[in-house]
Amino acid sequence: MREKIYEYCKQLRLSATLAENALNVTGATHQDYLLEVLKAEVDYRSNKRKNLYLKQASFESMKTFEGYNFEKIALPPSLTIDLLKQADFLNRTENLILYGRQGNGKSHMATAIGIEACMQGKKVKFYKTATLVNALVEAKVAGKLIALFKKLSTLDLLICDEWGYLPFDAEGSQLLYQVIADCYEKRSLIITTNIEFSKWNGIFYDDQLTAALIDRLVHHSHLIIFDRDSWRFDHSLMKGTHN
Repeated sequence: MREKIYEYCKQLRLSATLAENALNVTGATHQDYLLEVLKAEVDYRSNKRKNLYLKQASFESMKTFEGYNFEKIALPPSLTIDLLKQADFLNRTENLILYGRQGNGKSHMATAIGIEACMQGKKVKFYKTATLVNALVEAKVAGKLIALFKKLSTLDLLICDEWGYLPFDAEGSQLLYQVIADCYEKRSLIITTNIEFSKWNGIFYDDQLTAALIDRLVHHSHLIIFDRDSWRFDHSLMKGTHN
């Protein structure tokens, strides 16, 4: 019996987990039994998909909102902490811009939101912005730019961390602009930055391109301001030397 169940599952391209559950699950009626087996298979596939999305997202570290401190973080009227934790903005293809000094929790928040999105079955990709630009330039040189754009187009959420920490040349700026423009009203973005909008032309060295970027970003965006000192410095061993 066991061998036949496994063989039929294989022929139907069903998981070995379903075969195992078929042997172990019980039910008061045939319908109850079938319902339990199918439910277990749906749960298995859902968890497998979530784990795959988490892996594909390429988070630098797995950080959630558990214990996250929202002190001195200014949310716009359109957002609440609960809605933020639920990644609710993704349902409307909106964006988040996380602005504040370096080391004050922006990347942590972006990652926590990204993980929640993965748990909801959404496709996410986390990039340091400079890494994304390098990948775009390398793909162009290798003749694989269209393939990379196509891959990015499948996302529900693109996270660009450390936006503006390094300036880009003309080619990198134009390629990054293409990514942002393609996301417009199609998929959500999260950008973390310590550079105010008025200084973005120092990143891209092109006033028209900078204006076009900002125009597309802010149209459907929520600005979250981190008005606090560096968390890493506050919790570092070096802090004691300044007392």
